[in-house]
Amino acid sequence: MQFSKTFVVILIAAAAIAAQTVRKPATPVFRTISVISEPGAKVWLDGVYFGKVSPDGSLVIKTVSTGAHKLRIRLDGYAPKEQVVAATQRGDVTISLAKTTDKAELAYQEAERLASEDRDKAIAKFKQAIELRPNFPEAYLAMARVQTEADELDEALASIAAARKLRPGFAEASAVEGRVYKELSEETKAIAAFKRAITEGRGFQPEAYTGLGLLYKEKAETAEEEEQEPLFAEATKNLKTALKQLSGAPDAIVIYQLLGLAYERNNRNAEAIAVYEEFLRLFPDTPEATSVRSFIVQLKKTEP
Repeated sequence: MQFSKTFVVILIAAAAIAAQTVRKPATPVFRTISVISEPGAKVWLDGVYFGKVSPDGSLVIKTVSTGAHKLRIRLDGYAPKEQVVAATQRGDVTISLAKTTDKAELAYQEAERLASEDRDKAIAKFKQAIELRPNFPEAYLAMARVQTEADELDEALASIAAARKLRPGFAEASAVEGRVYKELSEETKAIAAFKRAITEGRGFQPEAYTGLGLLYKEKAETAEEEEQEPLFAEATKNLKTALKQLSGAPDAIVIYQLLGLAYERNNRNAEAIAVYEEFLRLFPDTPEATSVRSFIVQLKKTEP
C-alpha cells in the first residue's frame, strides 16, 4: 500500500505532537485504616507523624499505600508500642497500650511535653532519661532536635553522634544532622548527611528529602540567573519526593506550599497551580486553604 507524501507528513506531525503530550501521572492507589487506641495517643506510620487518636478512640488515615507498614503509638503514662500493618490490611487496626512505671520512659515523655514550653527544662529531662537508660538513642535524638531549636548546634551534633553510636544506620539521626549542618551553613556536610539518611532509610526519608529541597531552593534564590534553573530543578525534585513519602500527613501542608513557591520562583506557574490544586484536594479545610486559593487566582491571571 502506498501513501501520498502529504499523508506521510501529516502522520509524522501527529506522531511528534503525541510524543510531546505530557501524560498525567497515574493516581496512586490508597487504602484507609482506622487506628483504634487510647484517646490522645500520637500515631506515626513508617516514622511519619499523622496526628492523635480522637476522643472517640480512633484516627483515620486515608492515604495508606500498598505494601506492609509499621505503626508506632506513644501516649504519656503508657509504654510505646509498634505494630505492623499487613500489605492488604484495611479498616480497623486495634493497638492496646499498657501503663508504664519505667522511669526513663516517663522522663522522656515529660521532656517531650516541655520541649515547646521550656527548652532548658526539656534538655535536662532528656539527660535524666538517658542517665536512667544509657542505651536510649531516641532520647539523644529528641534532645538534639530541641538543642537545634535552642541554637545549641555543637551540643546537638554531640547528641546525634551519641544516638548514631548506639544505633548505627539511624536514618532519622542523619536527617537531623543534615539540618544542623544546614543551620551552620556547612552545605557540603549537610548534603552528605541528608543523602546518607536517604541511603540508611533505603530510599524512604521524607525529612531528608525536605532538607535537600529547602537547601537547593535557598541556593537557587541567591544564585546568578543562569545557575538558578538546575538548582530549582533539584529543589522541586526533592520536595516532590518528600510529598510522595508523606502521603497526606500533616507535615505535607508546609511542603506543598514550599514546592509551589519553588515553581513560582522559577516562573513555572502552571506547575505551581497544579501543586496548589492538589493541596486543596487533600487539605480543603485547613487554615492555609484560603491563602492557597488566592495564590491560584493570582497565578491564573498570569497564564495565557
